[in-house]
Amino acid sequence: MNQIKKRLLGGASVFVTIVVVVVIIVALLAVSSQFFYFFERVDEQEVGVQFEGGSISDVVGPGVYTDFGIFVELERVSSQAIPFTVTDEEIITKDKQRIGLVVSGDIFRPNLAEKDTLRTLWAQYRGLYLDDELARTRVQDLARQAMKVCVGDRTFDDNIIGTARDALRACVDDELNKLASNFGLSIENLVVPEVILSPAVQVALDAIVQSRLETEKAAQDKLRADAQAKAEQARQEGEIRIEQSRIQEQAKQETTLAKLEQEKILAQKAVIEAERANELARVQAERAVIEAQKANDLLAAEKDLEINQALALAAIEKAKADLAHQVSLAEIYADNPGYLELQMVQANANALQPTDKVIFTPEGTIPTLVLPGPGIVPTVETSGVAQPQQ
Repeated sequence: MNQIKKRLLGGASVFVTIVVVVVIIVALLAVSSQFFYFFERVDEQEVGVQFEGGSISDVVGPGVYTDFGIFVELERVSSQAIPFTVTDEEIITKDKQRIGLVVSGDIFRPNLAEKDTLRTLWAQYRGLYLDDELARTRVQDLARQAMKVCVGDRTFDDNIIGTARDALRACVDDELNKLASNFGLSIENLVVPEVILSPAVQVALDAIVQSRLETEKAAQDKLRADAQAKAEQARQEGEIRIEQSRIQEQAKQETTLAKLEQEKILAQKAVIEAERANELARVQAERAVIEAQKANDLLAAEKDLEINQALALAAIEKAKADLAHQVSLAEIYADNPGYLELQMVQANANALQPTDKVIFTPEGTIPTLVLPGPGIVPTVETSGVAQPQQ
């Protein structure tokens, strides 16, 4: 029995110890999580806001971050678009008409390039930056305000007819962005897909359109009748004018023919006189050409003579220049025979090469040369007697 009690007490103490350890670990984790974070990831479509001691220390882009400090924390702000749609069926126009409006677009929070906006407005609008639904609700309220302002500044026609819809959309876009900028938000891709008309307004609008169509049709019928009457009157007047014009045209044609015949005779006379004048001018021109040709031939002959004389003089001067050196040498040799003989000796010496052989023979004899070969001794015959050449 005592052993059972000891076992029970031992088991209870182990359980209590485990519970205490678990509580301590949880408490340590709860406390230590305020002093560091490891490998916290900021995705591509997010912006990271780093805190230290309850204040923003930095705003960072996509990446993996680790930090140590006193009460450090990393919050993530999505940069993805938050779509919204808002409908207001009761808006009063400037001319006291009721219409409805549907507006939709995308909400964007501050991105990395707008980190100063996040630092400034984080304390006030942290919920809008972290909660999509809260941001959507706030922008829908702002959109209703913008819709009322823009529709209220315009008449019924200016809100729903033709290009006025584009002006309305631009107004809502500008007004909504002004309001959203106070929260650090921006609105893009805003459209006004639908303008809602109440049944009563629709019936009245249809009646106005029908009445306008009937009025325009009556005016068109009147214009058509007037046009037909004027056309008939114009037709009759046209027939009378055509007959008058025919008579006048016939008289005019006869007068014109007479004038043309007279002009033809005058033209023929002028042609004859012009041909005579042209023939005289042609003869004079041919005579002038012949005389000019003679003058050109004479001038060409004179120029050729002058050129040939100049070329002859140039040739003489060139020959003198080419022979000037030889003439000078000839005068030097004539005045200095010894120098001439020295030049001749020097020329003979320069003509001999180291491999040349010189053979002296008596005057009036011709040396006989025998080329060496197998069994032949080179000899040179100088005076009819062969002497061996060593």
